[in-house]
Amino acid sequence: MALSELYTKYNRVWIPDAEHVWQSAEILADFKTGETVLELQLEDGTELQYPLEGGEKLPPLRNPDILVGENDLTALSYLHEPAVLHNLKVRFVESKIIYTYCGIILVAVNPYKTLPIYGDAVIHAYSGQNMGDLDPHIFAVAEEAYKQMARNGKNQSIIVSGESGAGKTVSARYAMRYFAVVSKSGSKSRVEDKVLASNPITEAIGNAKTTRNDNSSRFGKYTEISFDKRYQIIGANMRTYLLEKSRVVFQSENERNYHIFYQ
Repeated sequence: MALSELYTKYNRVWIPDAEHVWQSAEILADFKTGETVLELQLEDGTELQYPLEGGEKLPPLRNPDILVGENDLTALSYLHEPAVLHNLKVRFVESKIIYTYCGIILVAVNPYKTLPIYGDAVIHAYSGQNMGDLDPHIFAVAEEAYKQMARNGKNQSIIVSGESGAGKTVSARYAMRYFAVVSKSGSKSRVEDKVLASNPITEAIGNAKTTRNDNSSRFGKYTEISFDKRYQIIGANMRTYLLEKSRVVFQSENERNYHIFYQ
């Protein structure tokens, strides 16, 4: 389909905004190939002529309202930065939902408060379910990994990544709690607490003060959880610990060395 057929009157687009990053605008006149401006109207009624560079850098199209709030980003007609951010914002602000799928990836928005969605009743609700049967959740990802391990007899990995303060440690803890409950491990709290008890040590020599976070993790770790033939947890090992060693000998302005060395 030609671009001119997509950018027609009454369609909506996203344009960059200094305050809100992206803002929505409606197209007031059909765009024709070769034109250098796009006639738009912002949601507050302001009309403007959006400059184009040879018609090549058209603003991204906005998804129909019926798709906004989808629990899987891959279901959106247009998948780009403003569409992703808007969908996550609608789910988080309006629906109070912190989890969203993007295919097999789970996107989480840190609410910076405790939510009542991690109890044993929720764990049992996700146990045995296929990923996608219920609302997006860290338990759904953990269940998929646990099920694949039991079904295929092969090791599984869950990668937890994100910016400093995104909630990676807490997410990993919820995954471990899920494994402990569904495997009916008698050492549910013991294994989980022992793994987490190592955190103060690893964080003392791996966390530093940065300009964005007073307690920023400057390391990555690979924790291996071991199961027996009945798929019950029998222990855990930290197999790899990746440290940002450059910080030991140099710190940027307004940043500090690792906590233990600073002390």
